[in-house]
This record gives sequence, C-alpha cells and structure tokens, in this order.
Amino acid sequence: MFKLKKLFKKADNDKIRKKRTLSQSTRNFRIIIISFLLLILVGAILLMLPISSQERTVTKFSDALFTSVSATCVTGLVVKDTATYWSVFGKAVIITLIQIGGMGVITIGLAIITISGKRIGMSQRSAMQESISAPQIGGIIKLTSFILRTSAIIELTGALLLMPVFIRDLGVLKGILYSFFHSISAFCNAGFDMMGFVEKFSSLCSYSDNVYFNTVIMLLIIVGGIGFLTWHDIGTHKFQFRKYSLQSKVALTTSAILIILPAIFLFCLEYTDMPLNNRILYSVFQSVTTRTAGFNTTDLSQMGESGTLIMILLMLVGGSPGSTAGGMKTTTFAVIFLAAITVFSRKKDVECFKRRIPDEAVRNAGAILFMYMFLFFSGGIFISIYEQLPLLTCLFETGSAVGTVGLTLGITSTLSLPSKIVLMLLMFFGRVGGLTLIYAALPSNESQTSRMPLEKITIG
Repeated sequence: MFKLKKLFKKADNDKIRKKRTLSQSTRNFRIIIISFLLLILVGAILLMLPISSQERTVTKFSDALFTSVSATCVTGLVVKDTATYWSVFGKAVIITLIQIGGMGVITIGLAIITISGKRIGMSQRSAMQESISAPQIGGIIKLTSFILRTSAIIELTGALLLMPVFIRDLGVLKGILYSFFHSISAFCNAGFDMMGFVEKFSSLCSYSDNVYFNTVIMLLIIVGGIGFLTWHDIGTHKFQFRKYSLQSKVALTTSAILIILPAIFLFCLEYTDMPLNNRILYSVFQSVTTRTAGFNTTDLSQMGESGTLIMILLMLVGGSPGSTAGGMKTTTFAVIFLAAITVFSRKKDVECFKRRIPDEAVRNAGAILFMYMFLFFSGGIFISIYEQLPLLTCLFETGSAVGTVGLTLGITSTLSLPSKIVLMLLMFFGRVGGLTLIYAALPSNESQTSRMPLEKITIG
C-alpha cells in the first residue's frame, strides 16, 4: 500500500514538473513575440520623428510602421526609398533594427545582460534556446557568445571587402558607411539598400555586371542564411561532414541544391539574350538572393511567369533554422520531401543520412507548410481582389513578405493601407515563425492521458 501511494505521488510530481516545463515554454514563445512587437513599435516611433526624414517632416505612422516591421523582420519591402527619403538618423535606425532583428532580440538582450555583469537565469537561457532553435539549454551562453563573435567578424569582413567598390564610387567616408550598411543588410538577409540615389527602388542593379561585388554580396547572404548552429558545427568539426549534426547536414545539402538547381533553370529559360558571363552571374545571384535576401540586380517585372513562379517557391522555403533568414526553412522543406519519398517507397520511417527523423518533426513540418500556404494564398488573393491587380503579381508580393525576402515586382509603394497591413502581418509571421505564434496562443494538450478510439481513413 505504501509503495502504491509512493508511485501515485511520483506520478503527480512528474505531472507538475511537466506542466511547469510547458508553461515555461509558452512564456518563452510569448516573450519572443512581445520583444519583437516592442522593437517594431519603438522603431516606428523613431522613424516618425522629423529628424528621421531628409525633408525634416513627420512621417506618417503607417509608413514608419511598415518600414520598422520590414527592417525588424529583415524583409526589405519598402514604401519609401531608403537612400532618398530617410536621413542619416533614419538610416541608422533602420540598420539598427535590421541588426537586432537579424540576430534576434533575445540574443541581443542576453548580450547586454552579460556585458553588464548580471547573472543569467534559467528562464533567460530557456528563452534563448527557443529563440535560436538550439537543441539543448546546456552551453547556451557559449553559443550566444559564438553567434555574436561570428556575426561581428563576418559583417566586418564583408564591409572591408565591399569598401574598394564603394570608396571608388562614393569617396572615403560615404564609401565606408555604405560598405557597413550593405554588409549588415546582406548578412542579415534584409535586402535594404542605399542605391536609390542612382534610381529610386533600383536595388543593386547599378552593380549587376560587377562580378566581385556580386560575389561578396552572395557570400554574405549564404553565410547568414545557413544558420548559426550549422556554423557552430563547422567551427567544431571543420570539414569532417560526417560528424555534423543531422540538422547541419540537411541544412547544407538542401541549401546547395536550392541554389544550384534554380540557377540552372534561370540560366536555361531566362536571360537568354545576354552575354554568357552576365547570364551566369544573373542566374546565380537571383537564385541566391531569392532565399530571403531581397536584393536584385535585374528588373524582375521582365521575368517570365515560369521564372516568377520558381522565385516564389524559393522565397517560401527561405533559409535554415537559427539563421538571420526567414521562410519555412530548408529543414522543413527537406522533411516534407523525405516524407513523400518514404510514402512512395512504402517505407515505415522517414530517414536521412542513416538517421531516423522523429514523427513529431514530420507533423510539425506538415503544419508549417499548411500555415505558410494558407497565409501566402489568402494574402495574395485578398490583395489581388482589393487592389484589382494580377494574382501572380500579388502572390509574388505575399510570398516575399511571408518569406521575409523583400523582392517585389514594383507594387509595394502603390498599395493601399489594408494591403500594407496584410503584408506587415505576413512579414511578422514569417520572421517570428508559425509554430511560435501557435504555441504562444494555444495551451498544450500534452498532459492529457486519454486517447480517442482509432479508425482508419482513406488518403489519396
């Protein structure tokens, strides 16, 4: 009898611990969402100030809010040309929002706490784990330090590599400032640029033929989109690929495939009337930048429907978990693809690199795919009907927003307020993440012990 009571008491204690863990996880997700919302609001208020615009006039709240959301969510969609509308102060606010949004609000917050010498508790460590999708809470402070150091080194290196080009064209001081701005924007996959002095909303078209400049920008985009956890694996195991975690292997392999195959497709079907060198450069750059970076070196409105559709699909996939990029993530796409292959081959388990992928991961991937598709299509259909614009053009815009890419076919600045609100919601959703919003809003049912009767249903 005593042993039975002890077992019941142990079971009750386990339930209490589980509920505490679940409630802590929910709080973490809510902290992430609230921190992003507060950063967006502060950014919007700062951008409204007369000092933020070149004409020293108050910017409309809707325009300031849209810019703040786009910068914080590292998207790059703009309603005001960054170079010609915003002052030096306004540009400083934008690049600060990009830096914090790309690194993660929680990451920057922990860095500030560490510098101040205060002790970081378990709740902050847990929030950081959720923020960067780390596999475990142990060693999270060292991982945070690695992220900050690596980001600083990469952004500084990128700026130094861009300086010869910008200093040559803009002078020393302006060239240095432009180099740092574009290095941070590229690494954070933000897509904001300051080339509007050449032509408004022209992005990097003025450097479309510069192989050196394009290569540096592409490398920054790829490095930022691979993910900090993958770079930590690379730093630890160097080039011993077999020792990498399954997530790193999947992220690297999928990223390489999603750069090479679309580049070949664009080379074969687009830019066919250009010299070979330009054709290769344009194809590779658009394949890289479509994965949430948001820069463009050609007029995307001149692209065919097949090329536009391929770019939409790439924008929805996005970068890798724990990176500066948005989108569904490369691992989500890979798991969905592998699950389909498993069904086609009539295997029992989803496998990759001689490892079995948990059923929970497959379910989560399916849920994320459904949510992104629903938001992508519903947003595009709404804008198309409301603005009386072609559906494919609007789907490109919503795919760019929910994938936090920033590419556009030229309609962003012409949209009315309801359509801009839709884009802002999609950008926020795409950066914070679908499961984060769901888990923060809905209580978990993992503690339930009863299960419904099983009954089969025909699929397909």
